[in-house]
Amino acid sequence: MTRKEIEERIAELKADYARLQGDMERLESLGRNVAPTARLLKAIEEELADLRKKL
Repeated sequence: MTRKEIEERIAELKADYARLQGDMERLESLGRNVAPTARLLKAIEEELADLRKKL
């Protein structure tokens, strides 16, 4: 991956992360299970950490 591709992927992941955080807040307010969303957030955090190391 080139530096530009890594930066683009990071931007995509950040947008996904923000969207999922909002989804999780809505689920919590409705008393729904947030575990699957929390797992997705964790996976995004791990991928972001890996990509930042590559920069």
